[in-house]
Amino acid sequence: QVQLQESGPGLVKPSQTLSLTCTVSGGSITTNYYYWTWIRQPPGKGLEWIGYVPWSGSSFYSPSLKSRTSISSDTSNNQFTLQLNSVTPEDTAVYYCARASIALIVEYWGQGTQVTVSS
Repeated sequence: QVQLQESGPGLVKPSQTLSLTCTVSGGSITTNYYYWTWIRQPPGKGLEWIGYVPWSGSSFYSPSLKSRTSISSDTSNNQFTLQLNSVTPEDTAVYYCARASIALIVEYWGQGTQVTVSS
């Protein structure tokens, strides 16, 4: 059973960088054909896909967030990370890490972590 756990600060100041880590257990992030994904849900809104780092190769990002986003993997620790630069209060959301199949269907979710952007 694959398990994912988000970690990182719950409060970030405007203009700073939001950094979150997802720790994966029960499976390797280098296993073929999986996409290690970040998704968020702002208060009162639907889910928003942020991007992913694949089992091998380059990361891919939502066009609306691409200029501010970096997703990378740490294979030695079986983790992947999200960095979102120049945050504003509109980036306040519950952030989820997830594993998606090659068809980009999410199979496993982390429990989610609340991040608030506020001074």
